[in-house]
Amino acid sequence: MAPMQKDTVKVDLGGRSVTVPKGGLYDQYRMNPDLDAVARDPRVRSVDFFRRLPKIKVDSPIGPTLTPNFYYTVSTARLTMLAPSRAIRSRLPGELAPLEIAPGLGLISVMFFRYDVCDIDFYTEAAVGIAVKPARHGKLGFFDLVAGLKNDHLDSYVLSLPVSTEIAQVRGHDGYGFPKWVTDLDVDIDYHRTTARVANDAGGVDLSLLANTPKQTAYPSGERVGSLTSYTSINGAWHSTLSQTNVLNAGTTRVPRDITLQVGEGRMADDLRSLKPIRTIQFDVMTEGQLALHMPVPTSVPSRNK
Repeated sequence: MAPMQKDTVKVDLGGRSVTVPKGGLYDQYRMNPDLDAVARDPRVRSVDFFRRLPKIKVDSPIGPTLTPNFYYTVSTARLTMLAPSRAIRSRLPGELAPLEIAPGLGLISVMFFRYDVCDIDFYTEAAVGIAVKPARHGKLGFFDLVAGLKNDHLDSYVLSLPVSTEIAQVRGHDGYGFPKWVTDLDVDIDYHRTTARVANDAGGVDLSLLANTPKQTAYPSGERVGSLTSYTSINGAWHSTLSQTNVLNAGTTRVPRDITLQVGEGRMADDLRSLKPIRTIQFDVMTEGQLALHMPVPTSVPSRNK
């Protein structure tokens, strides 16, 4: 369940007024946290991962900001599915190409995120995404594919990215170019159960998930750091956004059976149906991890034909 809502304050974000928790990390530090203070939060395992990542000040569409954005306590769930390349291509910009595991078969994902402690305070998020070939990569080799499937490095294009708070929506949409909107979104992940529910505009179910959490393996901080590159177009120019995940506890079920994914009515459901998913081949859950989300940087994306 989401934390109880405390008093709020208004802050300016690139000319937009947004509400954040009074006394929360954003209200106190404006993205420039005191890591020693964060380390005292009982929900935070350690801040060692972040001490090696200096923040820099950059100009952005939401005004000057510090990057990367630090997420100190994170849990995530991802369903990886097979889908026909033809359906995937119909939803991709012409410059991007699906990552295929066999001719005519690509990979898509449904993801749910819970950020308990982060620089912009607690929020939840969900995504429908497409695995794509790295934009500046030629022919993708077998080992690139294997590395990607092991989650060490993936490239993606996101179709839907609803969030639960205003600041996450403004930063994600205006600052990163992601298709974000605010909705009721519950994500609860523990060692036994993984549940999520994304509401649609009418308060009904857009997408929901109910599953047993895969057996978890613990990793020392810094031992298993994965990365994800997402491509977005901002004001007509292509950008890439890097996120680095410090995995602390995670597990995988291949060809999972005991999963209930309800595809209801709404923007996420429409996006998922448009990809014509065939079957779920992998279920990954990270009950504990950390994340550094960098601001987008301009990238060259070669022109491709669909």
